[in-house]
Amino acid sequence: MTENSYPNRWLIALAGIVMQLCLGTVYGWSVFTKPLMAAHGWSNPQVTLAFTICIGFLGLASALGGYILDTKGARRVATAGGILFGIGILLTGLGDKMASLPMIYLAYGLVAGLGLGFGYITPIATLVKWFPDKRGLITGLSVMGFGIGALLMTVFSPGLIASFGTTVTFYIFGIIFLLAVCASAQMMIEPPAGYSPPGWTPGAKGAATAGMTLGEAVKSKYFYLLWAMLFINVTAGMAIISQASPMAQELMSAGMSAAEKAAKAGLILGIFSIFNGIGRLFWASLSDKIGRRTVFTILFASQAVVFYLLATTTNLTMFIIYCCYIYLCLGGGFATMPAYAADIYGTKFVGRIYGWKLTAWSAAGVVGPMLFAQIRQSSGNYQQALFITAVALAVALILPVLAAPPKEQQPDKAA
Repeated sequence: MTENSYPNRWLIALAGIVMQLCLGTVYGWSVFTKPLMAAHGWSNPQVTLAFTICIGFLGLASALGGYILDTKGARRVATAGGILFGIGILLTGLGDKMASLPMIYLAYGLVAGLGLGFGYITPIATLVKWFPDKRGLITGLSVMGFGIGALLMTVFSPGLIASFGTTVTFYIFGIIFLLAVCASAQMMIEPPAGYSPPGWTPGAKGAATAGMTLGEAVKSKYFYLLWAMLFINVTAGMAIISQASPMAQELMSAGMSAAEKAAKAGLILGIFSIFNGIGRLFWASLSDKIGRRTVFTILFASQAVVFYLLATTTNLTMFIIYCCYIYLCLGGGFATMPAYAADIYGTKFVGRIYGWKLTAWSAAGVVGPMLFAQIRQSSGNYQQALFITAVALAVALILPVLAAPPKEQQPDKAA
């Protein structure tokens, strides 16, 4: 392949953003929490478990998908992800119609979760190879779509649910996702070996042209430190995401009807998703300038304070402000970590290495949502869980310190 025959890398980036936009609707799951509880008499933890299972399988599928991507190609993995995710959402609607929690767990948790993992890892692993000169920026753009994707669900779902019910709403989104993700997947092709953007020469920083194997990666301390950093940041954010709609509705005026509260909560979650997306671009781009470690230090320190303040507020406006910042930081962690991994391990096998690192997302998807749901169920409020999260974030400040790169590499600086 000659330089002039290379596809436009920005079109590949655009396709990746469309994929992530659809997949990111998983973050809007909480808009279905109260409607499903009211329709079937299920508890909050029972409904939340579907989201937890989905995120759990996301990480496992990312690990598997990253390996397949490195051996069989990105297009196959992305297409499989689109098929599984779309069918999973369609089957979730069937589970709702059947009033079957096991069916919803199987459909949304297992099938959609597998599709989510295959689809999520592909644009990230592909684009860091096309954009070695803009790692932070391009991973930020890619996963920004995932962060904003919840806007589709939170803005449009309340009206669709009110007009057609939850079952038909799942059917509508399932068809859209099946078509859109599979179409975008066809653009997921990898650059030829040794590719460099015109006018760019690989520097000494990071491992732009190197390729540490998975076996070599797991023998280094960075694999576990970066895993822990991602786990802590995602646990905090996922806990809020899973309960954001019910938490907001509890702070609304008692005079509002359930439908009015649900509609207002949907708009609030839409605002949150915008900040999630902005955070992915903002923090990832900033990491190109100040370093990946510095970004994670700021994320942990500032969120520790914000979670403490969130636990003490009963004001809806302040709740929105605090949550906007938490969503901003959640997105930032997701967007910065792929560039961090590529800096350290190189891009040759980044699909399988970062795929395994995303098991931190799976673990966080279990711990965060279930911790908040169970504490809310037993205590009647979220304060205790919020305080625990604030302490965990403060303790996590030691992780970026321990993750200082070797002097000869300095991988967390702009590359």
